[in-house]
Amino acid sequence: MGAKTMKQSMGVRLWRWTIISIVALYLLVPLYAMFDFSTKPFGIADKGRTFRAWTMIPSQPDLLAAISRSLITAAIVMALILFMIVPTAIWVHLKLPVLRRPFELLCLLPLAIPAIVIVVGIAPLYRWISINVSESPITLAGVYSMLILPYTYRSLSAALDAVDIHTLAEAATTLGASISRVIFGIIMPTIKTGIVNGSFIAIALVLGEYTISNILNFKTFQVVIAQIGRQNGNVAVAVSLASLLFVIFLLLIIPTKKRQGAVLDVDVA
Repeated sequence: MGAKTMKQSMGVRLWRWTIISIVALYLLVPLYAMFDFSTKPFGIADKGRTFRAWTMIPSQPDLLAAISRSLITAAIVMALILFMIVPTAIWVHLKLPVLRRPFELLCLLPLAIPAIVIVVGIAPLYRWISINVSESPITLAGVYSMLILPYTYRSLSAALDAVDIHTLAEAATTLGASISRVIFGIIMPTIKTGIVNGSFIAIALVLGEYTISNILNFKTFQVVIAQIGRQNGNVAVAVSLASLLFVIFLLLIIPTKKRQGAVLDVDVA
């Protein structure tokens, strides 16, 4: 019986590593191809492999400004997630369970609407904003907050379903905590991983969105990369790979369950 169980365990482990290896190849081969292309010689003076495309990244016009604007936009979107979407989702789960399905349907609407249709709808609004408020691409934070709703809400909903927030809220209320204290001081730290995952999705969307910003004539990160690609493909691929590695780094530093448990232990203590 023990040998049979060990054999089944080895089979499961082998199957698991096979799947992991296939997924790793699926993800790493394109990254290697991008690195390979970015180091190919693209000038007469280049002989063999060269990192000239990577050294030319800081000297690209509008690139650093586009990166800073995109990061500021991502920070604004994350603030909107933290102070608007998260409290609303908690309130609906806690006090208005009847509205969970309508709220979820509302959050999933951006998935069903093509990006070009969204652009046609918001173009007059952003024309007015450009004339009366600001022409900065940072104003795209509003539409980006709408685009990430499906992904952010699902991440938050999964985190809320994994925790008995009703018991936490009742215990905190019994001890005299206000509703704001319950939401921001008790429930939100408990679903920290879901919030961080939603924030990561916001950063990835802001750094990767192209269609809306290009049609509205905003110079965001991806629009500038496309402009660089018309002049030098090697540099454009190097910039794209660097941005992917940055996003992957953010993904790797997301708190794990073990670290989140340590945080919660400190909060409870």
